[in-house]
Amino acid sequence: MARNPRYDILFEPVKIGPVTARNRFYQVPHCTGMGVQMPKTLAAMRAVKAEGGWGVVNTEYCSIHPTSDDAPYKFCSLWDDDDRRVMATIADAIHEHGALAGCQLWHGGEFAVNRASRLPPISVDGAPAHYLWPLQTRAMDRQDIRELRRWQGDAAKRAVQAGFNIVYVYAGHAYLPFQFIARRFNHRGDEYGGKLENRVRMLREMIETTRDAIGPNVALAIRFAVDELMGDHGVAAGAEGREVVEMLAELPDLWDVNISQVTNDSMSARFAEEGFQEPYVSFVKKVTTKPVVGVGRFTSPDTMVSQIKRGVLDLIGAARPSIADPFLPKKVEEGREDEIRECIGCNICRSCNNEGVPIRCTQNPTMGEEWRRGWHPERVAPKRSDKRVLIVGAGPAGLECAVTLGKRGYAVALADAADELGGRINAECRLPGLGSYGRVRDWRLGQLAKLPQVELYPASRLAAADVREFGADHVVIATGSRWRRDGVGMASHDAMVNADTAEVFAPEDIMAGAVPAGPVVVYDEDQYYMGGCLAMKLVQLGLEVALVTPGGEASSYCRMTDEHDKVQKRLLDLGVEIVVNRQLAGFDGEAAHLECVYTGRAYRQKAKSLVLVTMRRPESALYEELAGDPAALTAAGIGGLARIGDCLAPGALVHAVHAGHLHAREFDEPAPGDVPYKRERAII
Repeated sequence: MARNPRYDILFEPVKIGPVTARNRFYQVPHCTGMGVQMPKTLAAMRAVKAEGGWGVVNTEYCSIHPTSDDAPYKFCSLWDDDDRRVMATIADAIHEHGALAGCQLWHGGEFAVNRASRLPPISVDGAPAHYLWPLQTRAMDRQDIRELRRWQGDAAKRAVQAGFNIVYVYAGHAYLPFQFIARRFNHRGDEYGGKLENRVRMLREMIETTRDAIGPNVALAIRFAVDELMGDHGVAAGAEGREVVEMLAELPDLWDVNISQVTNDSMSARFAEEGFQEPYVSFVKKVTTKPVVGVGRFTSPDTMVSQIKRGVLDLIGAARPSIADPFLPKKVEEGREDEIRECIGCNICRSCNNEGVPIRCTQNPTMGEEWRRGWHPERVAPKRSDKRVLIVGAGPAGLECAVTLGKRGYAVALADAADELGGRINAECRLPGLGSYGRVRDWRLGQLAKLPQVELYPASRLAAADVREFGADHVVIATGSRWRRDGVGMASHDAMVNADTAEVFAPEDIMAGAVPAGPVVVYDEDQYYMGGCLAMKLVQLGLEVALVTPGGEASSYCRMTDEHDKVQKRLLDLGVEIVVNRQLAGFDGEAAHLECVYTGRAYRQKAKSLVLVTMRRPESALYEELAGDPAALTAAGIGGLARIGDCLAPGALVHAVHAGHLHAREFDEPAPGDVPYKRERAII
């Protein structure tokens, strides 16, 4: 298909100092959970982005010295020539597909506690480390400042030698150069403290050092946080954020601007819309002639065009959208914008990095699997046979399995008992803040509409006899799971309440429209989004709600997805009472009986109704009945039977989608063995 002319502006080349980006699509630096420890994994992932049409593809944070060590989190580094050789493989992989390669040089200051290097952490003027860590930072003296500039210069030279086209001075996300600028970090009394001009001195000097190191043929970028969403307590776009840009306006070749800290910059869809950073960064182009890139979880090419035509940005920056769909630019270029796999803003990618493992994506199950499994986001191996596959259950696992098998060329029948395909997504995307989760369903239904070899059977509840009579060669059961109603979960392996009590509700009840009598206790052992979203929904219905959890805070896992502070604030602003460190001991229709998780001390929480968010039970009865009669399967010509997704092991949407994709990729293929993927090893 031909490109829509209204998107032509997105494919104009942009000059960045001495280099030129082939288009306006710019993959900004973003964490991967891979780092130099997994260079093949990292290079393959970045290469796919370049192949997908991104004009510039950057690294994640790249440490300039062992005093900037973020272990156990994985990061890149340019400490020595061994690192340079590793980083060159990443630059080469990006160049292979015609993109510019950028390297974001990083020193974390008091945000790097040096767990692995064991070097004393350094900071602007000495302070507790950002992380909870029993070692304070030491204040930098003038010799340390000279050393910092040397480390930056040496790392910049190595970046150039490795083949990078753009080298960063990183003053965003509250890292060291930014710490010099922000008054709350900088209490120095010398020429690097006090008035703003002095606090900007370090950043100016690092720009000068980097410029000297990279020479005339490589571009210099500044990544700068123009606002911290802290009002007068922090850097603000209407005050010192703007003043810093004005002071340094023409020094770099590119301004990469955002808001700080990471939890704000990568705000989830629950708390921010597409383009949410525009109010903070829109001034930058007014005060510099250099190109400007910014982010905002951009997935719509119309929004991108608007940002450019209105003079907000020159380049469309993306981290999460480039993870969800590495081929987003190609799809726009080829007139296939309806095929864009839109980021849902769930921040599962952030959770993986925060856990120290390679990033994953709910929408894109190939993310992180490019090298170790050889998965490509747009290509799958063709079918090996004419087997016909029946998938029972059209939730996230079933939909993904059907799409991938269909693209391989298999004849697939996808049946579901409900009138509306989508499974759990249909209910969850109607919860407060989760509307974008519907994209998981919608993208796959859109793909299925283009696959004539896939037949859809909604409103078709199949019994075991129906499955055997269907005529399929292979059957996949993806019937999902349901939340337990008896209190069994992480804290208790025994039933705590009578599941048949009218005042006890499961999440499915609330999502289906049930309105319990108040006051309501939402008992949340799951500690991800479900309990918090249900509490918000019930408050919006006018009920008095207490969220009770054995965790130390509400929705504890949301720390991993960078949503925790905003979840807490939203719950408190809505008037939800948060009761922590309490596990459920019983419920009598008048109160929930609780116990302290540490002391066992008893408490009583007034409640007319109880909503249990503990654990889910797989809906596996159909699978078990079929598997229990192998002779009947053989007689029906069914050579394979499998269960996937929540039906096998209930989890988040990302797990269900990955399970569906994995089964479809491995179907009919040789058995992968006990270790089903390649591993990167340190060879001695």
